[in-house]
Amino acid sequence: MSDSEQIGSSQNTEEQAEAQAEIVEPAEQRAPTLEEKLAEAQAEAARTREQLLRTAADFDNFRKRSRREVEEAQRRGRELILKDLLPVFDNLERAATHAESAPDVKSVAEGVRIVAKQFVDTLDRMGIKRIPAVGKPFDPTVHEAIQQIESTEHPAGVVIAEVQPGYILGDYLIRAAMVVVSKGPPASEPSTSEAN
Repeated sequence: MSDSEQIGSSQNTEEQAEAQAEIVEPAEQRAPTLEEKLAEAQAEAARTREQLLRTAADFDNFRKRSRREVEEAQRRGRELILKDLLPVFDNLERAATHAESAPDVKSVAEGVRIVAKQFVDTLDRMGIKRIPAVGKPFDPTVHEAIQQIESTEHPAGVVIAEVQPGYILGDYLIRAAMVVVSKGPPASEPSTSEAN
């Protein structure tokens, strides 16, 4: 081999070594070191933690806002009910004031009946209904029995008197009706002649 061939051959070898070094170097540069992996994982953990803290704060704000909205809705509901009931109360006060100076008891009773009708109409507009009781079968979901008595006029299990009316709002029971329920006819007592 001549000197020029050797020089060319050695240049080829050096170029190949450099090319291989360039191929190896970028591959080593692409593969992250353990420190770089750790730093990347810590950065990801910090981003996730920050996101969780934001989500927790958002949820806390949502909970507070929901609570305020519920309280506001309850306040508005009470306000609407009071606005509907205040005229009834005003008329009741007027009836009480006129009852003291009224010469006729019948006119006072008529005034009270009118106010009671106004009250029932107001409840009806609100969707509040009176629970039917007298003459109906006893229903423990809407009636509260406070007494059972024997009755020849009513079969057992039928409401014969209402002590306090009950009310419902849609399907929601506001107050159960306090009622007296029939036991049925009295059991016949043995006569004294049969006992001897």
